Amino acid sequence: MNGALKYRFALAWALPLLVAAAAWHSPITAWVVMLAYQLSLALLERVPGLQHSPAATPQTAWHRWCVRLHVPLQAGLLGWCLFLAATQDFNALAVIALGIGVGGVTGSQGITFAHELGHSRARLDRALAWFLMASVCYAHFMVEHYRGHHPRAATFEDPASARRGESLWRFLPRTLGGGLLSAWRLEALQLRQLRRGWARSPLLWATVLQCLWLAIVMAWLGPLALLFWCVQSVYAVFLLEAINYIEHYGLQRRSLAGRPEAFGVMHAWNADHLLTNCTVANLQRHSDHHLHAWKPYAELEALPGPQLPTGYAGCLFLASLPPLWFLAMHRRLDQLPGAA
Repeated sequence: MNGALKYRFALAWALPLLVAAAAWHSPITAWVVMLAYQLSLALLERVPGLQHSPAATPQTAWHRWCVRLHVPLQAGLLGWCLFLAATQDFNALAVIALGIGVGGVTGSQGITFAHELGHSRARLDRALAWFLMASVCYAHFMVEHYRGHHPRAATFEDPASARRGESLWRFLPRTLGGGLLSAWRLEALQLRQLRRGWARSPLLWATVLQCLWLAIVMAWLGPLALLFWCVQSVYAVFLLEAINYIEHYGLQRRSLAGRPEAFGVMHAWNADHLLTNCTVANLQRHSDHHLHAWKPYAELEALPGPQLPTGYAGCLFLASLPPLWFLAMHRRLDQLPGAA
């Protein structure tokens, strides 16, 4: 039984396949399936027997290929729905519904798996991560997250760390603009340090290819296909930044001699809900991820840091309604050791 538990992460494959099948029926069905999936996870997170994941296990080839397989699944889903948007008699509202349905996959799983692959030391994995992030027009994440967010998480210098009392809707413009500017500054700094020109910048080339791809979609497949691609990208990025909002909300590293204290277990919110962890590669074990950024997802441990009121799926709905979010989170913040 314990050996079979490692295969639980294959549950993540169900979502792109379900949304692809639903899109065959209709764009609205794709959106409904995605929404039903999100609501079901949020409700199941309240079931006592599903609130804890199995203990960490050594990473195996299975775990590595489980994440890598999402790349062809996502590519197939995007290609299939792009074809539908370009060839079927859909109106703009139908294409928007289709884009949101697919964006739920590319955001909740595609970006999550890109994040995992980007932390790998294998060149293949990092290349796959660039591909997944470019597919949602957010390639600069590959610079900002690893060189910006990880060193600065839970500080005011990090645009991806939310401050106490800051709503999700106020956080979004700050993190979107701040993350983009930070990525280009960090890339310029690294090029100077390595004495390289911009022609050797993966960020520049990824950005050019993103723009070129949008132009090709518009010219070859038409405006509705372009609308689909943009909607799925926007919704995927929304999910990414909403999770960023949740992960460090209101937590702050102290300043010691003008520098932030070392990142500790108390500087990230955690959850260990089984089904959500199966679909997002243990991302909810977030303190351990920041403490050991190269640790593969199967080996992440559930540490006794700050605990969310529910898993990420439920917190997405709470965070969308600031009064409910503040009610749930400020009580927890006030109960943390060292709280004023």
